Amino acid sequence: MLKKARVFSLMFIILVGMPVSTQAEKLLIPMDDAQKNHLKAYGIVYRALQHQVSLDWLLNYRGGAFLLPLNDRVSEDVLLNDVSAQVISDQQALEIVAEIEPEHTNMAIMKLEKAPKIVVYVPPTNMPWDDAVTLVLTYANIPYETLWDKEVLQGKLNDYDWLHVHHEDFTGQYGKFYSAYRFAPWYMRQKRQSEQLAVELGFTKVSQAKKAVARMIRDYVGNGGFMFAMCSAPDSYDIALAAETVDIVPKEFDGDPIDPNAQQKLNFELTFAFENFELETNPLKYKKSNIDISPILTRSATNEQNDYFTLFEFSAKYDPVPTMLTQCHTKLIKNFYGQTTAFNKDLIKSSVVIMGEKHDSKEVKYIHGNYGRGQFCFYGGHDPEDYQHMVGEPPTDLELHKTSPGYRLILNNVLFPAAKKKKKKT
Repeated sequence: MLKKARVFSLMFIILVGMPVSTQAEKLLIPMDDAQKNHLKAYGIVYRALQHQVSLDWLLNYRGGAFLLPLNDRVSEDVLLNDVSAQVISDQQALEIVAEIEPEHTNMAIMKLEKAPKIVVYVPPTNMPWDDAVTLVLTYANIPYETLWDKEVLQGKLNDYDWLHVHHEDFTGQYGKFYSAYRFAPWYMRQKRQSEQLAVELGFTKVSQAKKAVARMIRDYVGNGGFMFAMCSAPDSYDIALAAETVDIVPKEFDGDPIDPNAQQKLNFELTFAFENFELETNPLKYKKSNIDISPILTRSATNEQNDYFTLFEFSAKYDPVPTMLTQCHTKLIKNFYGQTTAFNKDLIKSSVVIMGEKHDSKEVKYIHGNYGRGQFCFYGGHDPEDYQHMVGEPPTDLELHKTSPGYRLILNNVLFPAAKKKKKKT
């Protein structure tokens, strides 16, 4: 008990700068510009949920602050991770609630009750820094498990609440790296491994295996799961669904030609987010369809300092889902490239909510939608703090980006499945 008391006292002096009050019973974690480490703050919240501590997410209050019951374990976790926090009394907490609840305010309280079980769809050979999500989960010390095609086809997705897929190519075209990297050892190795696995799983081609995986993910979401996808995963996933019974893969990838009527046979009713898109069947072109509008072809890296996208503002009380997913300390987010950088606004279904886009253009960066009893969120680009990530580049050091708005959007998605709207008192 003496050790815990010392930790609590030290935390209180560092974070608040005043003596301990016997009435201080809540911990407020601000998420506005006063926060020193936004990313690790999400880890604090996740671990509190793991220890059965229910808490409040204060939507649009101080950047989406968190209000937790005060206990020694949370206090020590805050201190060790150098996260800004403030100990407040019950009365102060009630005053915050009173400020949030009136109808005229665009704020709301979301109760977070259970830590979602997280899984990442990733090849066994990938390292944690190969995509932004595993990178930030590792940095925030949020646990996750991994699975790959075999486990998905065995139905193991149903053991999880939250699924992430990143730079996967569900069309079976290996990211369309053919033109630049077909003789690179890593490309040839991945192609060979993918072909061997497809045969092991009972398929004659990689594209067939990937379509089967895409259907299993579709069933997972339809049954109530949550899917978060970035980079090449969002558009390649919908393309695979639309081409469920159609060969769209050029012979350079699988040895036989595409169906000559492939474009006309696409079924857009099967997709999550996109419709009426046109396939890019040239194997030498680094894109799969016109979903990705490829701004990298029209903008140079010299534009990096002026390249941003904007988050939309939603009604916290009546549109809580997009409000949660867009919680941030700024509405202006630095843009970043990826295999798929942005989504063509003209090809997004009317049922999908656009949450972030580049002003005065057709570039949509961040979307959300429903499928069956579940939900999905697609985020364009590869790494929010690496403007033009190239193959073989070193991983981003998140110690240099503790307050990254672009990474915050990822972590909003991690907490989303834990949310339950707080009922008003009658």
